[in-house]
Amino acid sequence: MFSFFKRLVLRPIPQLFSDKAGSAVLRFVTRSLGKQLTGRLTDEFLGLLLRGMDLAFDLNKQYRKNIIDFNARYLFTTGDGKVVASATFAGNNMKYVDRAIPDWDIKVTFKDTNALLVFLFSKDQDILNSLLANDVEVQGNLNLLYKFGFMARDLVHRLRIDHAVRDLAHNLGVA
Repeated sequence: MFSFFKRLVLRPIPQLFSDKAGSAVLRFVTRSLGKQLTGRLTDEFLGLLLRGMDLAFDLNKQYRKNIIDFNARYLFTTGDGKVVASATFAGNNMKYVDRAIPDWDIKVTFKDTNALLVFLFSKDQDILNSLLANDVEVQGNLNLLYKFGFMARDLVHRLRIDHAVRDLAHNLGVA
């Protein structure tokens, strides 16, 4: 249902209006992601981030360039199993589901939600430090993880919530 709505209503926005208008709509519909980053981080963070990315690809032509000819299947989990989410990139589209997909290209298991935030938004986004600290376990192509990290940071920048992310990272001691 949502994907039908998305294609019918949201996709034409960047073609009819400027990226500025698409970005304004995106900021409005992803305001809960910004609230997550300005308040207490919850288990919903990853799902909000992935839904935000999905919408951004539809509403912003410049952001959409990140997935042109990009094909990958991501599975994200936390060690306690509270968070499970998948993202599939194919055919210049992204699809998010809140369950595990069996045929992933990369599986990333974070110790907890804070470890996810530390990995994605720390200054140097150093995979090795996260791996050595046993905060992240990766199975599959590490390049895909770097690509995802770039797209997540780009989204945060486009949503103009960089300050919230910096504050949260600082509070977690990773700024």
